[in-house]
Amino acid sequence: MARRKPGGGLQDSATPLPGGGFALSPAPPPPAPDEPHYHGHRERLRARFLKAGADGLQDYELLELLLFRAIPRRDVKPLAKVLIERFGSFAEVVAADAELLSEVKGLGEAAVAELKIVQAAALKLGQGRLIGRPHISSWKQLLDYCRAAMSFDTHEQFRVLFLDTRNCLIADEVQQRGTVNHTPVYPREVVKRALELGASAIILVHNHPSGDVTPSRADIEMTKEIVEAAKALKISVHDHLVIGAGEPASFRSLGLI
Repeated sequence: MARRKPGGGLQDSATPLPGGGFALSPAPPPPAPDEPHYHGHRERLRARFLKAGADGLQDYELLELLLFRAIPRRDVKPLAKVLIERFGSFAEVVAADAELLSEVKGLGEAAVAELKIVQAAALKLGQGRLIGRPHISSWKQLLDYCRAAMSFDTHEQFRVLFLDTRNCLIADEVQQRGTVNHTPVYPREVVKRALELGASAIILVHNHPSGDVTPSRADIEMTKEIVEAAKALKISVHDHLVIGAGEPASFRSLGLI
């Protein structure tokens, strides 16, 4: 039975006891506070992703899905939008330098690690699609892989793709990392590594952080030196690709090899 308290309201209900007196029943617990609004948003966003895939989400929403894992108790939509605004796109956020990411307020070490894990996984997936396959038959995949690995890097890097006698990729290695507009390359080291791996051909790749893929005079001279050094050991240089904004530049297509 519930009794009205003096001045209004109900007090705890009381149950009569044998021999007189009453046992008070505990008052019902107060209603649970509403869950944060972003909990429902997370479930809805996950459901949309499972139904429509990445194409059904905007870049900042796909970024939210990643941040959910590292930031479980906060609305991450504003942070995702800040990241897109600063770096430009989902791909550019994931590929951004860890030090630059850590400068963004609210993005802790765990979240930065989550983004870099996704980048590493994407590159491993792309590499796995190329290893053991003839590079001629998977040229588009090779270009896509190189773009993913290098096009958003803020510093120049020079990598070499090593091929066997069937033109299958056997190794992909970054030989040098440089500044925003220069990477020191040593032809002797490139050829030495090709011999160590038993490669019969190589593809040279480097990026231009400026986005302009036009080969520089230094690029052309360095490529000639590598071609000559490799030729003496019967190692072919199939191409030299420059990665930047848009389509890569091919030395072979430009008549530079």
